[in-house]
Amino acid sequence: MKKPDPIEQALDRLSALRSGGEPPAEVAQELKRFLKHRSNLVSGKAAKTAGLLRSSQVIPDLLAAFERLMSDPQKLDKGCAAVTEIVAALYEMDHLEPEIYLKGIRHVQMEGSFGPPIDVAAKLRAISALGVVRTRHPDALDEVVTLLVDAEPQARIGAVRALASNGGEAGLLLLKLKVLTGNDEPEVIAECFSSLLADPSEKSLRFVAQYADAEDPSIGEAAILAIGTSRHPAAFDLLKEKWERSAGDPLRKALLLAMALTKSEAAITFLISLLESGNAQTARGAITALAIFRDNEKIRHSIEDVVSRRGDKNLIEALRREFQSVSEP
Repeated sequence: MKKPDPIEQALDRLSALRSGGEPPAEVAQELKRFLKHRSNLVSGKAAKTAGLLRSSQVIPDLLAAFERLMSDPQKLDKGCAAVTEIVAALYEMDHLEPEIYLKGIRHVQMEGSFGPPIDVAAKLRAISALGVVRTRHPDALDEVVTLLVDAEPQARIGAVRALASNGGEAGLLLLKLKVLTGNDEPEVIAECFSSLLADPSEKSLRFVAQYADAEDPSIGEAAILAIGTSRHPAAFDLLKEKWERSAGDPLRKALLLAMALTKSEAAITFLISLLESGNAQTARGAITALAIFRDNEKIRHSIEDVVSRRGDKNLIEALRREFQSVSEP
């Protein structure tokens, strides 16, 4: 008979511990043991479990495990799997001592791949950026600013989120500068837009809105969707104005979705009017955008009534696909 795999057994036991049905002190003791495991997969899952359970008793053990693995990370922690989970767990438990985050934000780990070596520590740096700004360490912003020009987009996105969450006014100005330089990946610029509008002011909204007309469609789409999710009172008006001057624009589908994301009464009314009187392509786009309200019975019935009155089989099929209901008249 095949012998049980001790690593699989450990991982299964950690899954069982997540149920939270056992006394916290006993769970903590097991987590401490698993954090010392020779497998980085086990120690990583132990760290993640500690974070999910907010088991603060094991914080010293998390710190010790981090130091052990970082003594020879390419040998002991392939892919930075465990140390990343350790830092994430400490962040979730509001650990405010900066040393571990400073080590994480500076760590680069190149490992072999099918092509050139790749840096597997980008996620670690991203999480460490979030952690170090929370500690209010005097050099925190200096560390995060350096990460804004990191070679890896994931690390740069972590820096953006860190500056937005705890960087204050200086952090927001740095994000604007990041956008203004215009030399980054669209997903990084999109994160800047979303971060600037997380607690939107008129000034931030106007700044992002000017990029709705960017030459790069991916930047324009990112700005449009960020405006929609901002829920700013002026968001729908800005999006509607863009719609009215953008006939034939490839971003019209994104505009419809962004309007729906504002979740304003004005936006819902406008989208239903497009469904009622717009051309077939516009009507289908409105159905797709309005699908975020599929669980709202009142809005759903309004949409079904309009589609039923139009009697267009393509729209009926689109409604079935997006809303999983409606009977053909």
